[in-house]
Amino acid sequence: MKKQTALWCLSLLLVMGACTTSSSRKTAGEWAKVPGILKNIVPPAFADTVYDVTDYGAKSDTTFDSRPAILQAISHCNTNGGGTVLIPAGNYFIKGAITLKSNINLHIAEGARLEFSTKAADYLPMVLTKWEGTECFNYSPFIYAYQCTNVAVTGKGTIDGNGSVTFNGWHAIQGPAVDRLRQMGIDSVPVYQRVFGEGHYLRPCMIQFYGCKNVLVEDLKIYDSPFWIIHPVFCDNVTVRNVYIDSNNYNNDGCDPESCTNVLIEDMDFNVGDDGIAIKSGRDQDGWRIGQATENVIIRNCHFARWAITVGSEMSGGVRNIYIEDCKIDSCRNGIYFKSNPDRGGYFENLNMRRIEADVCLWGVINFRTNYHGYRGGNHPTLFRNICIEDVTCNRVDSVALMANGLPEAKLHNITLRNINVKKAPKAIQMENVVNLTLDNVVVNGEKVTAP
Repeated sequence: MKKQTALWCLSLLLVMGACTTSSSRKTAGEWAKVPGILKNIVPPAFADTVYDVTDYGAKSDTTFDSRPAILQAISHCNTNGGGTVLIPAGNYFIKGAITLKSNINLHIAEGARLEFSTKAADYLPMVLTKWEGTECFNYSPFIYAYQCTNVAVTGKGTIDGNGSVTFNGWHAIQGPAVDRLRQMGIDSVPVYQRVFGEGHYLRPCMIQFYGCKNVLVEDLKIYDSPFWIIHPVFCDNVTVRNVYIDSNNYNNDGCDPESCTNVLIEDMDFNVGDDGIAIKSGRDQDGWRIGQATENVIIRNCHFARWAITVGSEMSGGVRNIYIEDCKIDSCRNGIYFKSNPDRGGYFENLNMRRIEADVCLWGVINFRTNYHGYRGGNHPTLFRNICIEDVTCNRVDSVALMANGLPEAKLHNITLRNINVKKAPKAIQMENVVNLTLDNVVVNGEKVTAP
């Protein structure tokens, strides 16, 4: 009897151990890396000193240019060791770019509104920037920081770019400049020779941090951007959170971290004219020249009204270690969209997404696209591997629900779709050239879908 009892206890322990091991594997998988990444994402701290821009001559008057006073306050704050540059409640006209410096928190208080100029010449002289993945000198972003440490734009105030007045019209006439810039990148023309600005119609971003460390954007309301809206480039330790963006001009991406490491984007509300979030790392040869991946990115608790989550297409430096969870999508073209083309090179690897709720995804709830716009012969396909998407629901798709189409010469590797439920779609899946594809509890139109 004692022997039987001992055997029964041993069996129970083995079963419990197996369950624990299974659970541990799941917990100790890719998502177990998130706490370690979060330890490296710490918002910057600032000195307690406050510099009120009205003490430097700023006025709540939309006919008066408050930019010189703001720049003077920023300079004084930086010289004295840093702190908060306060823009108190009121309506301020800004005739040109606000250039930040290290150890500065530009705090736009609740009730404050910045109205930016609609004249392109006000955003000269040019600065070093990136335009759709290629470095150049162009009009300054409206709020710009270059190689700063400890820099922030915070507060419950409003930023109005007035981008629809002038800059949105440039989309129709930017073609020659776009072609010239891209060819310069392809030909590895030295960056100092890539001079654009006046007469070239390349729209500036709204907010750009370039080569910065310890970056925070928090609590703002942003309207009517001229181009991409929040664009960290070559940055480390970036936090973007609790920002409401309502801007529906051409190419109004909401937040595009490009060649950045250790990024947290959370509690965002996007109503934008292009990708809500697009993860990038440079375009073609220019991305290879620099070779800086975007990695260790956490995106959570975000709401997308019109456009949703994209990785690419300018991702030639590579994208890896991305974690996206607990997001909601109202209506979009593609819910979760990976886009590249045979010119890009680079790689997508170790991408993990879970608990995504979508209402309508017109073109697909999950789409791996390897043939996005390309122009150079297709000799450098992108590597896709180790991607897991799970716990996704969608009410309606008007095209193919789930698409994963590799190329014969560049197949997709190790793609897992788990617990996916699409209630209504004309076609369930379109998948080819995928190695080690796992479809686990994937249901479309009420029917379980298996791998082709």
